[in-house]
Amino acid sequence: MALIEQADVWLFQLLNLHLVHPAADDLMVFLTRERLSGHIFLLAALFIAVRRGKEGFVIICFALLAVGLSDFIASGIFKPLVQRTRPCFALEHVRLLIDQPDSYSFASSHAANSAAVASIIWIFFHRGVLVEKLFTITMIFYALAVAFSRVYVGVHYPGDVLAGQLIGVCSATVVYLLVTWLWKNLIQPRFQRQRSCSNG
Repeated sequence: MALIEQADVWLFQLLNLHLVHPAADDLMVFLTRERLSGHIFLLAALFIAVRRGKEGFVIICFALLAVGLSDFIASGIFKPLVQRTRPCFALEHVRLLIDQPDSYSFASSHAANSAAVASIIWIFFHRGVLVEKLFTITMIFYALAVAFSRVYVGVHYPGDVLAGQLIGVCSATVVYLLVTWLWKNLIQPRFQRQRSCSNG
C-alpha cells in the first residue's frame, strides 16, 4: 500500500509540477470549475433531447440517476470513509490554481460524475450515426479532461480521479441495468396487463 501511495504522489508531482504549461492553466481551471464548464452538460442534454425526442428525456433521467449515485458513493461514502488529505494540504510545492477545497480527496466526485454522464451517453449513442458517435467521443474526452484537470490544478491525486472514474462507470452501469430490469420485468408487464383488462 505504501508503494502505491508513493507512486501516486510521484505521478501527482509529475503532472502538477513538471508536465505543465502556463498556456494550459486557464483551460484546466475552466474544465475543473463546474460553474464555468458545467454548461457543456446542458448542451449535451439539449443534443440528446433534439436527437432522440421523448426517448432523449429518458436518457437524461438515466444520466441524472447515474450522477446522483456516483456523487453519493464518491462524496457520501468514500471521502468520509477513507479521509485522505488533499495533496494541496499534504504536500509542499503544489501548484494550486483554485481555492483549496475543504473536503477529503478520495475519491474525486468531479471525475465520478463526468464519467457517469459519459458512460450513459456511450450506452445509448455509441452505435448511432456518425454525429452521435462523435458526440460520444467528445463527451468521453471531456470526462477524461475534467479528471486530468483535478490533478493539474492541485486538488486530487491521480488515484483519486481513477477511482472516481471507476465509480462513475460502475454507477452508470448499475443504473442502466437496474432500471431496464425493472421496466422489462415489473413496469412493462403491469402496463400490458392493465391494457389487456381495459380492452377485454
